[in-house]
Amino acid sequence: MTPARTRVVLASAHLDHDPGNNNQRNLAALCQRCHLAHDRPEHRRQRWATLFRRRASGDLFLGAYR
Repeated sequence: MTPARTRVVLASAHLDHDPGNNNQRNLAALCQRCHLAHDRPEHRRQRWATLFRRRASGDLFLGAYR
């Protein structure tokens, strides 16, 4: 029986979450799982900011946002 193979894809991660900062010291090659784990706090912060802006915009133009 042949052992199962796993394909690992590497992605470039910006360690400071700034895509404009392409300094060698700011980049790391991470597998997809580690890259998502590294970015998780930043994704949560962006999600909160997006929902906050939508709610504020809805309150401003349409009344209470639901």
